[in-house]
Amino acid sequence: MPGSAATAPVFLVVGPPAVGKTTASRALADRFARAVHIPVDDIRHMVVSGLALPADDWTDELSRQITLARGVALRMAEDYAAAGFMVVVDDFPDPDLLAEYADLAGRPRTHRVLLLPPMAVALRRNRERSGDGPAGAYIEGALPLAYAVVQPHADRLAAEGWVVLDTTALGVEETVDEILARTGERPGA
Repeated sequence: MPGSAATAPVFLVVGPPAVGKTTASRALADRFARAVHIPVDDIRHMVVSGLALPADDWTDELSRQITLARGVALRMAEDYAAAGFMVVVDDFPDPDLLAEYADLAGRPRTHRVLLLPPMAVALRRNRERSGDGPAGAYIEGALPLAYAVVQPHADRLAAEGWVVLDTTALGVEETVDEILARTGERPGA
């Protein structure tokens, strides 16, 4: 049945901070007539008090809150896909390498994408968008941990079917074009 959960595409777009996940995810969703973008960070930041943030290490509380947010994102993705919407979830890698999303791997038309330019590129992009303010400094401090978590696993993730993209030389629309080309998805199909 057109528009059913079995046929609506779901994209999981992940990467360290400042690599363009949210921008690329929105641009990807814009290519489809019916689409929803689910940024997991936005779900996490719905916590009014007690929000655990990544810092020098991953605490049990941080892991618990990430798992809760990802569960909400997955349920939203399932509901929207069942209603015929293309779904793009954007998130960041963690020490468990996104274990909450393991079941997506077997779902038809699910595409897992890792945006992974070199860390120097992410640092430059972060400085360009955030400047020297506290948010920029926080992300700059979090980048080494994020890269240490995911970079050693990039080849394995590619072997497991992830689309791994170095977006250094790609603009936003070129990144989306590359995602669509590598996944075989066509907006309107």
